[in-house]
Amino acid sequence: MAKQLATAQPTQIHAADDARARLLAGLPVTERRLELAGIPTSVLEGGDGPPLVLLHGPGEFAAKWLRVIPDLVTTHHVIAPDLPGHGASGGAESRLDAEQVLRWLSELIQRTCPSPPTLLGHTLGGAIAARFAVEHSDRLERLVLVDTLGLAPFRPAPRFALTMAHYMVRPSERTYDRFMRQCSADLDGLREEMGTSWQPFEAYNLELARASGAKAVGRLMRQVGLPRIPPEDLTRITAPTFLIWGRYDRANRLPIAEAASERYGWPLQVIEDCADDPARDRPGAFLKALRATLDPGHGREDS
Repeated sequence: MAKQLATAQPTQIHAADDARARLLAGLPVTERRLELAGIPTSVLEGGDGPPLVLLHGPGEFAAKWLRVIPDLVTTHHVIAPDLPGHGASGGAESRLDAEQVLRWLSELIQRTCPSPPTLLGHTLGGAIAARFAVEHSDRLERLVLVDTLGLAPFRPAPRFALTMAHYMVRPSERTYDRFMRQCSADLDGLREEMGTSWQPFEAYNLELARASGAKAVGRLMRQVGLPRIPPEDLTRITAPTFLIWGRYDRANRLPIAEAASERYGWPLQVIEDCADDPARDRPGAFLKALRATLDPGHGREDS
């Protein structure tokens, strides 16, 4: 956390650490630190079974999976890192590029996965996962892309883009609320469902957005998330690949997933009543969709 909040005030650091601790409390995971590609990395791990690596989206952190981790650890060894320049991981002070981030992911898999994992990425995490699979499909059991960036030019709905820009320039409870209403199909319902987890979840997001590490997030998006992955590269992915998408995603709209599914033959599961984050907004439906892809019949051997 100190790396991410290097230029923040002590009160900000305390508030962020407190919010993070509250989010992790009770989750069936252990947090440890690994040095990966020269980046001090915070990793959450829990459960036994086949390895499952979860990569979050821009400006987020590993605990964003809090609504699905308790279920997933009953059958899998879950590995959820804070991406470089995010959360409690380092990298905010370096000039992150695609090569270093892919090397970081390679070392993460090497250090935490005794067998080829299922690699799941959401938005930015999905773009990282897809780029890795282009070169290293042989190291993966399967690839799951959730509302992922990189499959098409980034052309969000105008209101989504406007509220996102306002939040990035001036993060506050008000701009966060407006932005989250574009990211969620039912923000009020989500707050109610998350109960006591919502306040530290919002607080930690805000503190990270206000910290110096926010610049690293933007740099990583420009280097890895926003550029389109050439279609000829995506055709090189040989790992069994699956798409999970929110029907009302305003950033990476559903036709992107439909086109990719048709072009590359990747099965697509659409989550109803959901915007861009199925694991957060519709955890039950997300888990059902994910477990369908985790069925042994969908693995590399049968493929």
